[in-house]
Amino acid sequence: MYVAETRQVRITATPSYLGERSDPAKNQYFWAYQIMIENIGEIAVQLLSRHWQITDSAGHTIEVKGEGVVGQTPTLKPGQSFEYTSGTPLGASSGIMVGTYRMRDEAGEEFDAAVPAFSLDGPQAPGRVN
Repeated sequence: MYVAETRQVRITATPSYLGERSDPAKNQYFWAYQIMIENIGEIAVQLLSRHWQITDSAGHTIEVKGEGVVGQTPTLKPGQSFEYTSGTPLGASSGIMVGTYRMRDEAGEEFDAAVPAFSLDGPQAPGRVN
């Protein structure tokens, strides 16, 4: 489990390797990751967009940018949380993901909430990347 906090927004990432969807003989590896976004502050915030950098152990990086997460742009009142699961493929047995969520508070101010860097390590990976 990996955790980051930015301006009273706590983001927790929990990755897991999906061996049943992976095919190491073809250099196809797949991970699921569960994200929890918590508003631990005193004003509401809305998630507007996401920006991910996904780098495999061979040095290949993919950037993903888009509106919301899993088709949603949730608004979180103080004390509320939003959780979702997604996934990513890699062409190597390990990698790392890091990113930000663009947020807007109820006063209209936008900011980037850090998503903690988290390791994507398959059982055959030689060692942890992060």
